[in-house]
Amino acid sequence: MRAPILYGSVHVLFYRDEEVLLLKRQNTGFQDGMWSVVAGRMDGNEEVVSAAIREAKEEAGVVIQPTEIEVIGVMHRKNTSSEWVDFFLIAHRWQGEIRNEEPEKCEQLKWFPVNELPSEMIPYIRIALEKESRGVWFESIGW
Repeated sequence: MRAPILYGSVHVLFYRDEEVLLLKRQNTGFQDGMWSVVAGRMDGNEEVVSAAIREAKEEAGVVIQPTEIEVIGVMHRKNTSSEWVDFFLIAHRWQGEIRNEEPEKCEQLKWFPVNELPSEMIPYIRIALEKESRGVWFESIGW
């Protein structure tokens, strides 16, 4: 029996009016030049909501209270050499002004109308954003 290779990540969805916040990746070695959302790998020994709050602070410079964020979807995703369990959370409120805190990894942060997402988007992120308004969801990708 071989040992599984399983990683966890969190993806934080920020909305205002009819827009969603996206970030353009750079210098990461994964999907550089593509649009994504505020996201990151879980560090281990870290609860999902806590990880999402940490990523929001590290990447977008905002503070989210645990009562102001919730899990809305889960994705089990297979890459060529690893498996991921991705948690998607929506931030209902946050404190501070959203700004690019990691310019070495993020070319820009930009608000997009939810019905006009860019074509250069990470495919599984697009799938998640299309599901967001349908309630709590689960998806398997790459199997």
